[in-house]
Amino acid sequence: MKALRFSRYGAPDVLTVAEVPEPHAGPGEVRIAVRAAGVSPGDAAMRSGEWRDRVPLALPHVVGVDAAGVVDEIGTGVDGVSPGDEVFGLRFRGWTTATYALLDAWAPKPATMSWTQAGGAAGSIETAVRTLDALAVGRDTTLLVDGATGGVGAIMVQLAVARGARVIGTASTPNHTFLAGLGATPIGYGPGLPDRVRQATAGRRVDAAVDVAGRGEIDDLVALTGDATAVVTLVNPAAEARGVRLLRFDPTADHAAALAYGAGLVAAGKLVVHVAEAYPMEAGPAAHASVASGHTRGKIVITVP
Repeated sequence: MKALRFSRYGAPDVLTVAEVPEPHAGPGEVRIAVRAAGVSPGDAAMRSGEWRDRVPLALPHVVGVDAAGVVDEIGTGVDGVSPGDEVFGLRFRGWTTATYALLDAWAPKPATMSWTQAGGAAGSIETAVRTLDALAVGRDTTLLVDGATGGVGAIMVQLAVARGARVIGTASTPNHTFLAGLGATPIGYGPGLPDRVRQATAGRRVDAAVDVAGRGEIDDLVALTGDATAVVTLVNPAAEARGVRLLRFDPTADHAAALAYGAGLVAAGKLVVHVAEAYPMEAGPAAHASVASGHTRGKIVITVP
């Protein structure tokens, strides 16, 4: 089968399409014929070597941790799913940008989701749900999302709004209308952030904040919440020295439940997975370069024929 992989760390051009052996579903797994797979900043960080200590890899490595497709093999101990079912989900060890992929957690693909939307949905939904749970975001919470229009940020905003939270999101000026359409109050990022947030909230306290973008505004987020433990970063391990929590992968979390929750919101019209760009597998380097730029509006996705 074909797969997008890298054999050494480096720039996006280390990615190549190669023939690799097909995987087969083991206990607790399903195999899908992949239709689309997401590309995240984490994928780019693993490919570049930035996360080589945080996420050790055996090279060559096939990129991608989320995908959508049609189930064609079911491992032992799996029920509630049949060959031919359309699903989206996660493979915790990667290897999803390929003709076939194994999934550790999955949910039925809502009929209203395209394959490109579903391919980029799982990782962002799971990350957003776990982050909001860690911060106990609920009705009347005031949440600041720093980096609110990327693949994870845009989904996190919508999930928080669905919980009844008041959301403030940072974005570049051209993205403010898009962000307002998601239900957040948009503000610019960069120097002077605390003053802009206080103005946007009319002095109301910020209860929780999430560092999605990693632009170095951790001190501002801590100042706004007044409590480092009320801030979660998705990308900056150094922030732990300030008492900020780094969201790490949790193998004990109910990932399937998070995906089913997100799928339910999609079906109810309360969550839209916005796709910034979709690339064929052969354009994998361009897809990684796009996500690494940090200026996308929604998810970057790779389609699989």
